[in-house]
Amino acid sequence: MHRTYSMRQSRAPTASQIESPPPPLSTTKSGRWLGKGGIGHAFRKNAAGAFGPDLAKKLSQLVKMEKNVMRSMELVARERMEVAQQLSIWGEACDEDVSDVTDKLGVLIYEIGELEDLFVDRYDQYRVTIKSIRNIEASVQPSRDRRQAEDHRRDRQAQVQGSQLPRIVVLEQELVRAEAESLVAEAQLSNITREKVKAAFQYQFDALREHCEKVAIVAGYGKHLLDLIDDTPVTPGETRHAYDGYDASKAIIQDCEDALSNWVSSKAVVKSSLSTRSRTLSQRHRSNVSKNREGVDLSSQDQPLPGDRDSWLPADQHPNYEDNEDGVSTIDGEVRGREEEREPIAA
Repeated sequence: MHRTYSMRQSRAPTASQIESPPPPLSTTKSGRWLGKGGIGHAFRKNAAGAFGPDLAKKLSQLVKMEKNVMRSMELVARERMEVAQQLSIWGEACDEDVSDVTDKLGVLIYEIGELEDLFVDRYDQYRVTIKSIRNIEASVQPSRDRRQAEDHRRDRQAQVQGSQLPRIVVLEQELVRAEAESLVAEAQLSNITREKVKAAFQYQFDALREHCEKVAIVAGYGKHLLDLIDDTPVTPGETRHAYDGYDASKAIIQDCEDALSNWVSSKAVVKSSLSTRSRTLSQRHRSNVSKNREGVDLSSQDQPLPGDRDSWLPADQHPNYEDNEDGVSTIDGEVRGREEEREPIAA
């Protein structure tokens, strides 16, 4: 019997690959000068937090830890393929039904290993996007350090020579420029962080969803293969019926291949639905964000009071304005304005 370990002899693009082209090969699959794990994992994790700008240290450590995760997933994928081959080799010496089914199970398990290897490539998109945030943090650190240095220099100069010297004025101007530069860099960091975090975890969750659904598809067809094994107990000396499930096992493998090839994210079986409370709170939050983005309308605060005049008029333009003989302004007989103190006129 010809035994094969891979489900697909020709790598035609699947429907999901056409809908979302596969990413380039993971960056963790090359340059392994410290080995597959163990010491290499620990060194990468600890070294990332010990060097580099202070602002980027925590995220650098996260990036290296994710690299360790990907290396571990690569190791799992390779060993799963080796397990699939060994299962098929062991089944050759068994009865016909067990031999055929274990051979096809080896094909499915090998396919899971290949799916895990593809998952590593998609997972690397998430890691690379997080890495770009770390690079932005590292670029912001110099402007923050420059602002602190200018602040300390200004304070030190003021303590030594006083705050009125021309040198202090120059230092204050340099501090203003450093603060402006730092504010721009901090704003860019804030904006890019939000954008990249959303994009990074979008990559991760899309990759997880595709991988898990395809593994579930393989597991479902694997259980159909198990139905081909006759597990009815026999008495000593009794022979089983001849196995006639070769065509059925091949058909199951072909159905599994078709299901994997035609899977797209829009037809995913597992759907995440929010509760009424979660949906209401989420909509409220989005509404608040939208209002804050549009600003607050303050035009209604300047409306005229009821009964108030439409416009202000100078006193001399009022219709009932009069000037008496003493030069005192009156409106409707009421004295308006200040009465200046006048010195008595000498006789």
